[in-house]
Amino acid sequence: MPQIELSKIRKTFKIYERPEGKWALLRGAFSRTARTVTALDGVSFAIGEGELVGYIGPNGAGKSTTVKVMSGILTPDGGACVINGRTPWKERTAHVAEIGVVFGQRSQLWWDVPVSDSFLLLRDVYNVPRETFKRRHDELTETLGLGGLLKTPARQLSLGQRMRCELAAALLHSPRILFLDEPTIGLDAVSKLALRSFLKEENRRSGVTMLLTTHDMDDVEALCDRVMVIGHGKLLYDGGMPALKARYAAREGEDIDEVIARMYEEMAL
Repeated sequence: MPQIELSKIRKTFKIYERPEGKWALLRGAFSRTARTVTALDGVSFAIGEGELVGYIGPNGAGKSTTVKVMSGILTPDGGACVINGRTPWKERTAHVAEIGVVFGQRSQLWWDVPVSDSFLLLRDVYNVPRETFKRRHDELTETLGLGGLLKTPARQLSLGQRMRCELAAALLHSPRILFLDEPTIGLDAVSKLALRSFLKEENRRSGVTMLLTTHDMDDVEALCDRVMVIGHGKLLYDGGMPALKARYAAREGEDIDEVIARMYEEMAL
């Protein structure tokens, strides 16, 4: 039985547009035009325990919306989603106890307090036993090289340092699933390589299921055996990276970014 299963998930949003023209601001206070945007249009897939899957697509394709549905943050308009035997938005408390989420452009660390204090708060949030927490805390601190960062407020960390701390925060309660939404955005080459190495080892050693959404194709190629492509709210490809490259590469050994760009062009994304 799959650990993650989505069936015909649909999600739409209403976008309100203000009128244009000389008196637009005034008229907009009394009337606005709404249009409906379809973020997910019948998305279905299944992921088995321990898989490390890349989830790619252009901006606005529906990647982050999918992650938010699976995290229980958003309730879809239709379809079914079952993760670890639960519906995320109906059983949020039990669900979030078994998942970790890292958003590259959002933080789960308290901005003005030392990182160690954020970790202790998360211990209480997830109700992790003290001995279990200490063992996991020490393990992540050593593996991610956080020893010199724990007493530093999150706002004083560099982006690379903060992302290492974000990863630790997401894994402190030993989740069964880790959702990674643009985790390497803005990182330098050294930080990216370190992050990739950690994720690969964590997946191998702990068997944590990971779903990675990113625009960095090098991340996907280095980490993922399986790739899913979404566009216009629909799942367009689900398979291995070699098959994707064989289908869209113009020549052998072509750069992965060129392959993906050609795929997007052919799919009219």
